[in-house]
Amino acid sequence: MLRALPRALRLPRPWRSNGARDCASDATAGGHEIQVRALTGPDQGITEILMNRPHARNALGKVFVSELLEALAQLRKDQQLRVLLFRSGVKGVFCAGADLKEREQMSAAEVGVFVQRLRGLMNEIASSAVMGLIETTRGLLPGAGGTQRLPRCLGVALAKELIFTGRRLNGVQAHELGLVNHAVAQNEEGNAAYHRARALAQEILPQAPIAVRLGKVAIDRGMEVDIASGMAIEGMCYAQNIPTQDRLEGMAAFREKRPPKFVGK
Repeated sequence: MLRALPRALRLPRPWRSNGARDCASDATAGGHEIQVRALTGPDQGITEILMNRPHARNALGKVFVSELLEALAQLRKDQQLRVLLFRSGVKGVFCAGADLKEREQMSAAEVGVFVQRLRGLMNEIASSAVMGLIETTRGLLPGAGGTQRLPRCLGVALAKELIFTGRRLNGVQAHELGLVNHAVAQNEEGNAAYHRARALAQEILPQAPIAVRLGKVAIDRGMEVDIASGMAIEGMCYAQNIPTQDRLEGMAAFREKRPPKFVGK
């Protein structure tokens, strides 16, 4: 079912629930580049964002970024949402990076504003998806946060090597470096990564949503400070979780030797 989202982002009908089918064939909702679907049944609580800009290989253009920011702003208010998946409706590509053809037509001031919005978007989703920061091969440098996130993921020396060379990595190489958590062999439908992501979402879904959210805050904020400050952040997050119904439910379920039923309260 589709919940309250701006009309520009709604699909006229739900996507087919058959995960084996390539979603590119039925992702043509009025030409909108970003579409949103909330899953139902046992997957209720998982929402998918479909990126569908086939003529530009999902490159990050003005409309694409605006629609994605709008979708994220709406989803932030959704109390039922527990896990968010990003999915490509363009077969064989996740996201081609910045739309350099569109960027070429912008003035210097427009580029500055757009890159600032793009940096805000990357702060919102922080995803790394062949992948690489190839900006130096185009006379640019990473401007959406890549010079800051990559060293935090891989260390300064390796981040410099990858950015200075503009080297592209395949999935296996990215996995070996620790840049991605999983690398899967592609299937005939071209959606093996989606199936792995959805399986991971299904693992997260039954866990206590407040504890997951606060754990994410503790990790993300703690990585920005020294370890003593990080411990303090963890302590504050832990304290916020103590009075929740979900914590009491988890303790009761453990005592009674049954699966917990978390409600997000």
